[in-house]
Amino acid sequence: MNAIEMQGIGVRYRSEKIRSLKELVVRGLARRKAPYFWSLRDVTLSIASGESVGIIGANGAGKSTLLRVAAGIVCPSEGVAISRGSIVPLMELGTGFEAELSGRENIFFNGALLGRSRAQMRSQLDAIIAFSGLEQFIDAPLRTYSTGMVARLAFSIATAVDAETILLDEILAVGDAAFRQRCDERIHSFVREGRTVVLVSHELETLVRLCRRTVWLSHGAVVADGASEQVVADYQRQR
Repeated sequence: MNAIEMQGIGVRYRSEKIRSLKELVVRGLARRKAPYFWSLRDVTLSIASGESVGIIGANGAGKSTLLRVAAGIVCPSEGVAISRGSIVPLMELGTGFEAELSGRENIFFNGALLGRSRAQMRSQLDAIIAFSGLEQFIDAPLRTYSTGMVARLAFSIATAVDAETILLDEILAVGDAAFRQRCDERIHSFVREGRTVVLVSHELETLVRLCRRTVWLSHGAVVADGASEQVVADYQRQR
């Protein structure tokens, strides 16, 4: 059974922002179409349940868009995308957080956005705080947290929630060495439990260590898909 299936996926965005109704009308009268660009084009990809898959590529290659399609956040302009089972996406630092709330309050707030009840989050509260290592700061407003602290809290919440598929976009790029080691261990435990992990990262050594398979994207298309060591080596030679 595949956790994620994509067939001929394309995602198109408008490259110029229409700033007013007047501009929209003028464009229509002049029959000028707004210019578009393709973030993804003709991407066909299957990820089996229990796989750990890395996504690499230069900035603008379409990596984050691919994860957003898998998470159901972005609807493809063409093609078909199917994701099975429960999914937790961890895409951007600060997404799903409220700066004026404390770290503790944000655990419940973020959990609600992930579809978890207050009772469910309360049962996980101590474990989330302990894993994050933020016991000393957990009742301080989130606006006082560093970027690394926010990342630690976000990862701790997302990975404490019982989900079949976890999507991580560069979230391991921040945090100290000790916390990264704990993240590595938790991701390995997910794979052993049969969960699916998809990881976007520019840290290639981390990706090879955590993912058996890697997909290389360039200009919105799949360049290579195979064993992480080989795909990463080919990618490094081409840079």
